[in-house]
Amino acid sequence: MKKKFLIGLMVLAIAGGALFSRYWYYLPGIIGKITEPLNETQAVSWQQGPASDGSASDNSDSRPPNIVLIVADDLGFNDITFYGGGIAAGTVPTPHIDSIAAQGIHFPNGYAGNATCAPSRAALLTGRFPTRVGFEFTPAPPQFARLTAGDGFIAENAKNYPPLEQLGLPASERTLAEMLQQKDYHSIALGKWHLGASEGMTPTDQGFDESLGFLSGAGLFMDKNDAGVVNSKQEFDPIDKFLWANLRYAVRYNNGERFKPDSHLTDYLSREAVRAIEANRNRPFFMYLAYNAPHTPLQAEKADYEALDHIADHTERTYAAMLRGLDRGIGQVLAGLKDNALSDNTIVIFTSDNGGAGYVGLSDLNKPYRGWKITFFEGGIHTPFFMRWPAQIAAGSSYESAVAHVDIFSTALAAAGVELPTDRPIDGVNLLDYALIDPQPALSRPLFWRTGGYKVVQQDGWKLQTQEQDGRTWLFNLRTDPTEQSNLSESHPEELEMLRAALYKLDEQMVDPLWPALVEVPIAVDYTINNLPTTEYETILWSN
Repeated sequence: MKKKFLIGLMVLAIAGGALFSRYWYYLPGIIGKITEPLNETQAVSWQQGPASDGSASDNSDSRPPNIVLIVADDLGFNDITFYGGGIAAGTVPTPHIDSIAAQGIHFPNGYAGNATCAPSRAALLTGRFPTRVGFEFTPAPPQFARLTAGDGFIAENAKNYPPLEQLGLPASERTLAEMLQQKDYHSIALGKWHLGASEGMTPTDQGFDESLGFLSGAGLFMDKNDAGVVNSKQEFDPIDKFLWANLRYAVRYNNGERFKPDSHLTDYLSREAVRAIEANRNRPFFMYLAYNAPHTPLQAEKADYEALDHIADHTERTYAAMLRGLDRGIGQVLAGLKDNALSDNTIVIFTSDNGGAGYVGLSDLNKPYRGWKITFFEGGIHTPFFMRWPAQIAAGSSYESAVAHVDIFSTALAAAGVELPTDRPIDGVNLLDYALIDPQPALSRPLFWRTGGYKVVQQDGWKLQTQEQDGRTWLFNLRTDPTEQSNLSESHPEELEMLRAALYKLDEQMVDPLWPALVEVPIAVDYTINNLPTTEYETILWSN
């Protein structure tokens, strides 16, 4: 009661003051500091597995494979060096991320579940298009929407808007962690969740035995004034403005109170992942390692920043330093598997939740593809997609057909010997049924994306984007035009109608959004937000 009273006084004081008219968007962070005070660094005691795996020789390959799903946050297709690119003209190598592909299989046509964070994560963990359950929009508070959307803010929908913590994946969904309980897997979630914070929606409510990270969509990597941090603030970006005003440098273990990590968050999560691997080396485990790098706010370790003094642009250098730390951390995790004799029988999957963001202000993040995070052009949804399993997958393998985040669910369950749910549609397939056969069969099925009236389907190399708000249509043949330069919607009517029929067949199977959209804004396809031309340019309409 006392806490609620103090909150009320503060809200009234701010609302009645002149500062509120200027700094109103700080309110979520202010309230959060009161309702969830931040504790000092705490040691995490991971639940310890058995001292032996019970076989004739410890760590036997006869047990089901461990599964480590590594998800980067807003990673651009051109951020890594495996495909010959890389940030800063390829001068910042990512050898550890690249090694997952080199030592296993890479899917050059891998697709995210959505072009924004949260729905994509829902697809990853359920094997279903997120719109099947109404998880259509990325959860964000009305203050965020109002600040970032400008005239595109839908004030009417902000009335009686659900509390942010209730915007998440319904408890009725069956996650990969829940399904793996059938084979006694110990499941661990590390890092970003963004699938709800209320009862029934947290990681430990959704099948994970342990979790360490944060429930919201972003977090600080270090204290802003730490002597060992380098910050890059994008003054042109309202999203960045909101994040710096409201985020905390904090994690929580399971459903406990928030506390400060002891280092840069990427480094911290990597080291804790290694400790969790050690604790579970003698039992099957599933680790969902969801880094928040390189999502904004951009904060790099000073040592990584100083190692890249050949990069002149401060933002690019900070971003590249974050990638350097991310790759190093993934290398630590891979080394942890090796040190515990787990490498051969562990499936390691690497991907990103979506493409690089145009609001970062760096032009080549998704090169050679058009589009950014938020758009369903290739730059928003065409992501790195690697898998390593030395016991089953030959090094240097590849599979060319389009694959997607929804396939991870089915693939992991098949490897673990768990049957798929039969009480609901599952959109993913077991990729190993296709990729490990010689000759490899093509995978022909429609992939579907939707956010409001912006709807997309892709099948057999053809991709249709429709925008119902204004009737715009884009049709691309990705086999001959992977970078979406030539709109064929007028010249190929047969393919257009075929794709349109596939799109609306799937669209009819989806349900209404669980909560209303707060924004509908144009997003540039080909330009970063700090470099918009004064002449007309191509946009999509984003609802969220």
